[in-house]
Amino acid sequence: MTVKTVTENRKARHEYHILETYEAGLALTGTEVKSLRAGKANLQDSYARVENAELMLYNMHISPYEQGNRFNHEPKRIRRLLMHKQEIIRLLGKTKEKGLALIPLKVYFKNGLAKVELALAKGKKLYDRRDDIAARDAQREMDRAVKERYKTY
Repeated sequence: MTVKTVTENRKARHEYHILETYEAGLALTGTEVKSLRAGKANLQDSYARVENAELMLYNMHISPYEQGNRFNHEPKRIRRLLMHKQEIIRLLGKTKEKGLALIPLKVYFKNGLAKVELALAKGKKLYDRRDDIAARDAQREMDRAVKERYKTY
């Protein structure tokens, strides 16, 4: 099983508490696939939403393909995500809860098929982000101290 990551949304892990992750297929046109294979995609400010029992991805930017001529795609069009109906219904129930959102974490190719890793996430407050930064710094300091202690042996 070969997995080639195209793009990641690193900011998502900083701004949200990730509760669960899901894998969904992407319904794309030909030029979108070629642009994705070239790594020309951006997940910044993108999100997913359940509409009419279908999962849709908004604000994902896939740059137009250079050799695409008149058959090129709209860069920020709404794209359909492919999941089983029961999973979509379960996600709809969970996103109705207060403060939960579907955020794409990364886009990748798995066995030649374009996939999106979706996260059910809850937004972090400013103090949560500061706590995370403080914990990360403390962990770094401890690792440095341990490394320095065992360096003499």
